Amino acid sequence: MSFSRFTIKDNKLIKERKDRLMELAALRCPSPSELDMVQKALDFVEESHKNVRRSDGEPYIIHPIEVALIVIKDIGLGYKSICAALMHDVLEDTDYSISDINQLFGDTIGSLVEGLVKIKMVLDEESRRETPLTEERQADNLRKILLTLNDDVRVILIKLADRLHSCRTLASTNQRKRDKILTDLMYIFIPLAHRLGLYSIKSEMENTWLRYRQPEEYEKICARVNRDAKARDEDMQTFLNSVERMLSDAHINFTLKKRLKTPYSIWRKMQDKVVDIDQIYDLFAIRIIFRTPEGAEDREREEAFRILDLLKGSFKEKEDRRRNWLDNPKSNGYEALHCTLMTASGFWVEVQIRSRRMDDIAEKGIAAHWAYKKDGYASEENSEMDLWLSRLQSILAMKDTDTTLLLDMMHKGLYSPQILVFTQSGEQRGIVSGATALDFAYSIHSDIGNRAVAAKVNGRLSALSTILHSGDRVEIITIRKGEPSQEWLSFLQTRYARNKVAEYLRKKTKA
Repeated sequence: MSFSRFTIKDNKLIKERKDRLMELAALRCPSPSELDMVQKALDFVEESHKNVRRSDGEPYIIHPIEVALIVIKDIGLGYKSICAALMHDVLEDTDYSISDINQLFGDTIGSLVEGLVKIKMVLDEESRRETPLTEERQADNLRKILLTLNDDVRVILIKLADRLHSCRTLASTNQRKRDKILTDLMYIFIPLAHRLGLYSIKSEMENTWLRYRQPEEYEKICARVNRDAKARDEDMQTFLNSVERMLSDAHINFTLKKRLKTPYSIWRKMQDKVVDIDQIYDLFAIRIIFRTPEGAEDREREEAFRILDLLKGSFKEKEDRRRNWLDNPKSNGYEALHCTLMTASGFWVEVQIRSRRMDDIAEKGIAAHWAYKKDGYASEENSEMDLWLSRLQSILAMKDTDTTLLLDMMHKGLYSPQILVFTQSGEQRGIVSGATALDFAYSIHSDIGNRAVAAKVNGRLSALSTILHSGDRVEIITIRKGEPSQEWLSFLQTRYARNKVAEYLRKKTKA
């Protein structure tokens, strides 16, 4: 940071961003008193960072304003989070104390600001170390950050907004700091955004990582996708027009969106499947966002399948690509029905079918999930998001827990492709590709894993080491006195299962 009097150009830029912030805050804050609090925080921060510049020469005040704008637009949080986002650097960069913040803005906003400072301290402490970063140390850093969940999950959401803006200004960051930001992105912030359901933030972070870590691959993929998009623009429009007519004729209230698969997701799939870009089917996708009549939200599933039936009646479907996230939502709350259809000109398009509520949750994650839950759109219990958070908090509360278990929880399904398998009762579950029947047993419950002796896969008796495939129906056979063996460690694929077996064997040896 540096100090120099702001120019006319600087002040014009600051005013434009301030006006934009208050314009969006007015839409987000339902009462004048809340908007007044945001204005008060904005004035306070502007004075606190007066004539302070970032390393790229930009007025420092622009950064907290941009973070607050992300909090509003991309996450959808309320006025207390907006105020905390604006003030997230005040305690570190000025002479104000937490008691000053509490006195001026109240204890809740003060607690959010203090939580953001704690996260920054964890990250700054790691950046000062000279030794190479190990998995155990990264897991411990993640644990310290996740502990803020016990205070208020909004702290993590605001920190994600802060880190997203840092991604947008990486070009003006020195190499050492840039490397640290990119490492933290991959180990901490991308998995966090994924698990909290913040798709747009996760995608932008992933693309930033690829752009700086694999610049040649990034440019190559972008050029190819843009070329294909231009060549197939007319075909895509014909397909969209057909879908639009079909849904309109069926009197469905809907919105259509089209998108291209992100560079990072293409690159990741190429790495995981060891394929060329030509072998990736879903470069193009459309999203059908439908609305159910007011008071008929319980008909969402029925309406989604009605739309699927209409599409199947007119287009060829690649059935092994269908994904049903309605009956068994992802742990980050994601719900949708996916199918892959062939256009009249012969290329595949992924179609995502969502209600307006599902789309909000898919884009804004946990904040939208709780907002709808509060309004009575979701069950008060058994939500995948709530179950995941509950399990996470129980792990954080455990003493002497293996911190790499947290990495497994955060990264599961993010770096390795997932397959969908079914329990004996027909419940759909996601598990990492290459997982065995025993990994599946531990994913249900550690006690089932510990007591497992065999499995039935699609009705056939199978060894616990049997590798599962998408669509398999799996039943785990247990005995009351069953226990893990050392041999299991040679074929288990998931970190969580391996840790549970190793933990059991250690305790048995000590006994």
